[in-house]
Amino acid sequence: MDLKSNEPFWLLKNGLMTSYPSLKSNEECDVLIVGGGITGSLIAHQMMEDGYSVILIDKREFCNGSTSATTSMLQYEIDIPLYQLKEMIGEKGAVESYKACSDAIDRMEKLSKKIRSNAGFKRKKSLYFASKKKDVQGLKEEYAARKSSGFDVKWLSETQILKDFGFKNTYGGILSQQGASIDAFHFAHELCEYNVKKGLKIFDKTEMINVEYHRGFNEVFVDSGFKIRAKKMIYCVGYESKNLIKEDFVDLKSTFAIVSEIEQETFKNINNTLVWNTDDPYLYMRTTDDGRLLIGGGDEDFYDARKRDALLNKKEKEILKTLKKIKPGYHFYTDFVWAGTFGETKDGLPYIGEHEKFKNSYFVLGFGGNGITFSVTGMEMASLFMKNKKHLLSRYFKFGR
Repeated sequence: MDLKSNEPFWLLKNGLMTSYPSLKSNEECDVLIVGGGITGSLIAHQMMEDGYSVILIDKREFCNGSTSATTSMLQYEIDIPLYQLKEMIGEKGAVESYKACSDAIDRMEKLSKKIRSNAGFKRKKSLYFASKKKDVQGLKEEYAARKSSGFDVKWLSETQILKDFGFKNTYGGILSQQGASIDAFHFAHELCEYNVKKGLKIFDKTEMINVEYHRGFNEVFVDSGFKIRAKKMIYCVGYESKNLIKEDFVDLKSTFAIVSEIEQETFKNINNTLVWNTDDPYLYMRTTDDGRLLIGGGDEDFYDARKRDALLNKKEKEILKTLKKIKPGYHFYTDFVWAGTFGETKDGLPYIGEHEKFKNSYFVLGFGGNGITFSVTGMEMASLFMKNKKHLLSRYFKFGR
């Protein structure tokens, strides 16, 4: 399964930062991580911090899956609004899920400072605006739900949004103080380089072919003919988990993104803000650390990579048409257009936990629009799994829920 189109912005911006060897001998470890994207790099870091011997493998070049196509918006907001999620899973689970994503942003900032990252982590506010008049009532319910749950939010009128951000044809919105952006592709490379120096082993261009389960360990056979003996396995394979797990637990979607030429002065009024709206599918935008505007949206059901990529020109026009509604006088100068694939779950939550058909194994699958913050929560959950302990959110993120 191809998770991205041929020219995602982050891959072109950063180039091939680091290359790792393929597996050329039999290996042993405490923890084998399958999947070398931002999630795999975060979980590998946690396992190294906990003192385990760790191997990470990926069938592609490191980070050349969906991590190179992500928009890297770090939000505490989940795709399902808080007031609706409360009705679906109960108030405690809904609020704790939102708080976990909020805490994840704080943790990403600390981790970025710890490894002295140059991946452009930046604190930002988040504006969630009503794109249609009929959306106002639901958005005000969402504002009340967040406010009563302790989140730092403010209601902005359409006049205030026009004054502060220059967006026309909105109907009010929620301004949150908590949010951030980063170059996830760059950060994943930095995080793994940091841990390789501490003993982490990485093998890319190494595809898992088969797993044999034994009491207390697994044997993993790869395409080069060698094997890895691991006490535990952690799958960080994102949307490709559909190839492993046969039940219908996630819907795959294609999303499309465009990024402008560098125009720092033009975007200064939203340089410190993540922006998204109530459309379905919703439009979202952010600035990059080199002064571009990145816009995404136009989500559709995913069928195959060729059909998805054939829609790039059409989706670029759709996204720019939506942008024109709120910025009528602005001409967007497109520099790059690309597509990615993501997973959508029934409740907007990830799947993090054990699966009955995979012994000695754990899954960290951060689906939805805030997959990165879910993956940060997965660090703590995976750490507890290794100690045979449960996390507060385990019941809400488990398979078969």
